[in-house]
Amino acid sequence: MQGKFLEDLSVGQSAELVRTVGEADIVAFAEVTGDTNPVHLDADYAATTSFGQRIAHGMLSAGYISAVLGTQLPGPGAVYLTQALRFRRPVKIGDAVTAIVTVTEINEAKAQVTLSTVCKVNGKAVVDGEATVMVPRKAA
Repeated sequence: MQGKFLEDLSVGQSAELVRTVGEADIVAFAEVTGDTNPVHLDADYAATTSFGQRIAHGMLSAGYISAVLGTQLPGPGAVYLTQALRFRRPVKIGDAVTAIVTVTEINEAKAQVTLSTVCKVNGKAVVDGEATVMVPRKAA
């Protein structure tokens, strides 16, 4: 399975996916990463925080960005080089998160692509940033 080649990409291309965050997603993320911060797992504790309830791990939303990059744009064959993230709002259980990546720059000499990355809930950014990925070229 091969994603898009460098030659197939253009500035402005975009792709997205939507995932609804469930209880099982948060528990599984905590188990896989070891991040057992009680704000994610303990309703009583989370009620005492500024969020007032449990929230998803910020990096779970960042993982949705990775999913778009690795499966759609550029897709299989792309290699993550950098990802800057800014966490803007909490994501709650039941929220539908839309992860969107958009090509903003193509560096042909280095076979690298820069993309704006954002996750939104109800049209508002919960995470945003910028990624750089290495993209394969078509065979000569």
